[in-house]
Amino acid sequence: MQTEYSSTRIALRLWIHTALIFSAAVMVTAIVAATFTSIIIVPAIAILALPVSITASLPVLVVHRLTLKKIAGAAYPVQVLLVENILISFIYGALISLFLCLVRNDEPGEFLRTLCIASLLLFAISAIAVGINLKPLNKFFFPMEDTLQSNTPGQEISSTQTNINMETNYHPKPVNAGNRILTKAGITGALILVMLIPTVFIQNLVQERQQRQEEVVKEVSSKWASEQTISGPYIVIPYENVATGQKKNVILLPEELKVNGQINAVERARSIYKVLLYRSAVNVDGFFKINLTKDIDIKNLKLDEARICVGVKDFKGIEERLAINFNNVNYDLSPGLPSSEIDSTGLSASIALVPENFAQPLRFSANLKIRGSEQLHFMPLSANSSFTLQSSWASPSFDGYRLPADYKISPNGFTATWKFNQANLPFSTLLLNGIGNKKDLSFGVSMVQPADQYAKTMRSAKYAILIIGLSFALFFIVELMQNKPVHPMQYILVGFALVIFYTLLLSISEFILFDNAYIIAAGATVLLITFYVQSHFKKWKTALVFTLVLSALYAFIFVLISLEDTALLIGSIGLFIILALIMFASRKINWYNPSFKTVTNETA
Repeated sequence: MQTEYSSTRIALRLWIHTALIFSAAVMVTAIVAATFTSIIIVPAIAILALPVSITASLPVLVVHRLTLKKIAGAAYPVQVLLVENILISFIYGALISLFLCLVRNDEPGEFLRTLCIASLLLFAISAIAVGINLKPLNKFFFPMEDTLQSNTPGQEISSTQTNINMETNYHPKPVNAGNRILTKAGITGALILVMLIPTVFIQNLVQERQQRQEEVVKEVSSKWASEQTISGPYIVIPYENVATGQKKNVILLPEELKVNGQINAVERARSIYKVLLYRSAVNVDGFFKINLTKDIDIKNLKLDEARICVGVKDFKGIEERLAINFNNVNYDLSPGLPSSEIDSTGLSASIALVPENFAQPLRFSANLKIRGSEQLHFMPLSANSSFTLQSSWASPSFDGYRLPADYKISPNGFTATWKFNQANLPFSTLLLNGIGNKKDLSFGVSMVQPADQYAKTMRSAKYAILIIGLSFALFFIVELMQNKPVHPMQYILVGFALVIFYTLLLSISEFILFDNAYIIAAGATVLLITFYVQSHFKKWKTALVFTLVLSALYAFIFVLISLEDTALLIGSIGLFIILALIMFASRKINWYNPSFKTVTNETA
């Protein structure tokens, strides 16, 4: 005995299933997005999600109850129902977007973005509910087809009965497999949208892991030493005009400055992360040539209070006693600066300076042992200066005010040289008001551990729609060509396998090189889907096709995330080729009359 479905019963089924799927999606979202401190909110969401979704979707129940009988008279009723769900999803998406924008005070552009996302997700959920109820919907929309199929094999139907049924009870509708395939295509598209939801959380997980790594780096660096900026040496002399009462500092910069530095990378392990630190040995030498301007009277200079200064950003990085040889006399540097016009932190020492010294070059030299993390920068405080840095670290990043004039990078390390002269610096060797925006003048090298696995994982996750969409399209074409339908739940399982690839990639790449992690994660995913396809289609030839296609897709994505400047060009060409292959593979499919078994007037 066949079950009869009324419009009320169908509307109730669609309503309940939509509410259940929406509640499950909210629960999964809450669990994935919950942190340790907010995990207590999840039980509350579990309790409220279902009743709230059922209550909020009551208008949908009413709409379906009023429109299902009218939809049953259409040529393609299931498609009309999906169109109705699109309109309903848009209305609910607009209400949700308006509420969120009012609460968050978003811009109009954010409202449109939220509207699109909310509408697509709601429609995807409603489409899944339609897919779950596809058999009851067909029985409701096509009752005569159900009656004909209900006859057992061998049972004969008299011609009189057939004629009566056809003449009195049956009004032919254009019911064919093309109608069903179009419905299945819509549901498959909705499943693709649904499977994109977990990828959003994958991207959030990547950002969380990257943020965790940055926190570990900052924690270790704060105990070792932070980024360092070295400036100087320079001389600060107090100036006081007794007649006018004017007081200021006269700052003298070297005429010639040469800096040679050797940087040694140091790795420290914390949890699963490696933090890159460094030790540096910096040799400084040069000379001062003091030329006072006419508006500065040498008698007003307090030469007995003159100090020679060296700027160092983080004192924790000073490994040995700092001393400087000035005019053939050694001076120990102690923390503290007489002026903050150039540096806010640094060391200085009182020096013996007399008027007779102004007529001759005052040579200096110093050896600095400084450790730090991330960056080692310098300030070009000299009329003419040259800075040379060497290291065995093979992944430097040159940054700051100016790039090196010459540099060489090899697997054995790097060597870089910067050169400055009076013509390309915005100050002279005698300063009365500092040097302006000194931060714009710092330059040097960043010593950062290459952690591009997070950036590459994020880029690969952004191509998830390509992997999932093309994989589902391949399933759809194969099931049409082999006349062996794939259930929506099987699509979901394959989709979860494709999504788990990104969590495998993220977790494995934290322990080994990204390229190796990508090969392992992609290989495991391809093998899993290959065996699953073989178990369904019962053909190794079909499974091999999936293996080759998925392998080619993952190889294509790997090429894209490895490229930078030409990624758009290669990606566009690759997508064109993929589309051409799909069109070639589907050229023999009769979309209006596929090979699925159908019920026609002749069989009746």
